[in-house]
Parts: sequence; C-alpha cells; structure tokens
Amino acid sequence: MDHAAWTDAQSSVTVDVDGHDVEMAYYEAGPTDADPLVFLHGVPTWGYLWRRVAPAFTDEYRVVVPDLVGYGNSENGEGFDRSIRAQEQALAGLLSALDIETCSLVAHDIGGGVALRFAAHQPERVDQLVCSNVVCYDSWPVDFIVETGLPKTAQLSDEELDGQLDFAFADGAYGEADPEFVAGMKYPWLERDGGKVALARAAVSTNTNHTMEIPYDDITADLLCLWAEDDQMQPIQYGEQLAEDVGGEVIRLNEAFHWVPEDRGEGYREELQSFLAG
Repeated sequence: MDHAAWTDAQSSVTVDVDGHDVEMAYYEAGPTDADPLVFLHGVPTWGYLWRRVAPAFTDEYRVVVPDLVGYGNSENGEGFDRSIRAQEQALAGLLSALDIETCSLVAHDIGGGVALRFAAHQPERVDQLVCSNVVCYDSWPVDFIVETGLPKTAQLSDEELDGQLDFAFADGAYGEADPEFVAGMKYPWLERDGGKVALARAAVSTNTNHTMEIPYDDITADLLCLWAEDDQMQPIQYGEQLAEDVGGEVIRLNEAFHWVPEDRGEGYREELQSFLAG
C-alpha cells in the first residue's frame, strides 16, 4: 500500500489537547469486536511507518494506527502543543472516541514516550506494551531533531527540505531504502499545506522532562522491548534499562537501524505475533 492509498483509508476524530479541538487522523482495519492493537509512530514519521507490520494483524485484531496530532494527515496548524505530554491526551481522546477501554500498544520513537506515559498513568487500560527504539528517560532529543526544530526549517526551499528528509529516511535505512517508504515519509512535510512549519513545531516540542517524570514502576503491562541493536539514535542500553525497571524482555533485531519496522518488517511481525500470542 502506498501512502496515497493509506491516506484514502484513514478516518478522523476530534480530540482535546489542552482545551483545543484538534482533528486526529487514523487508519483502522480488522474486526471491531476483536482485541484492539494500537500502533504509535514517532518524529518525524506518521502512521505509514507501520505499513509493513500493522496490516498483517487485521485478521485477528482491531488494528488502529493514528497520526499523532500535528503529524501525517492529522491537523497540522498552529495553536496546540505537539509534545508527548499533549500526545498522551490525544491518544486518550482517540481511544475514547473509538470506545476502546483496554488495548495493546506498539510504539516507536516518541510514540514510545506517549505509550509509556499512558501505560503509567492508566495502567489498567494497557494489556501489552511493545517498545521499539523508543524515547525514554534522558535518551532524547537527538541532534537532527534539535536542528529541525529551529525556525530556519520553515524557511527551507522544497529542494533543501527534500535533501534533509533524504538524509533521515533514505540514508537512515539499513541497506537500500524502498523509494515508496521514503516518498511516504516525506509526504506530510513536503506536500501538505503548512508542512514545513508543522515539521518545525513537531521537532521543537520534544521535551526530555516528559519521559524523566514518568513513574515507570506504575506500569503493569507485559513489556517487550523489540529493539534494533544497531540504532545510534536510541541505543539498546535504554531498552535494557526499561525492561529491567518495568519487568520485561529485550529482543534484539540485527540488520536494522532506527526505522526498525521498515528495515525488518518480516522479522518484526514474527516477534510481535509471538509476543501477543503469549
């Protein structure tokens, strides 16, 4: 499925972020009466990150893949926070709108920070938690995101931004990147109105305090850290610390960098299926 088809398959709901009504886009497939399985992306990606993983679970689960607010096809204008603290509110609003009381969460990058906060603050609502190269503790932000959060990002030409996104997604892949994936990851920032400003807003909203303050001991979900061991942005040592503090397993995926659901789609699906099956 290319990013245009993924976009066409999305719906949206209105969620509350600090008193602001914000439209949140999401992809949903599978039986509505099945166990909910929610996939969360990070920065600077969107729900399409999970293209090689999420659709494989739609026979057995109610699969929901949101675009965090400010990302992808969600509302991307001014006037609301994009931090993981705010994204936790948006996630709660989405689950409420979809009448999902409990679920399993699969998360990557800052989506992991959102999932960890939600699982710590509402532990009764998260059955299983899969964290893949997520932000936690003081592991972030990385230099690329800090630079992207500067005002100059909004002033870049299309060609300049295209080059920066190539560095992130094409050069950041393990081996040769799939052009369909790279084009999909670029789409919200290059093709949507206001994309450049939205990218800068998303990047500048990174705040380490929002993961340092998580009461990790309050998380009761079964935890799997499904981690690309060659990632330099979110080193596996953080996954090991998370598994030790929360109680859980670390599975290392080799031949993968930060975009592990893309780099190791088949291996990722197999490990996730095994974990979910218990």
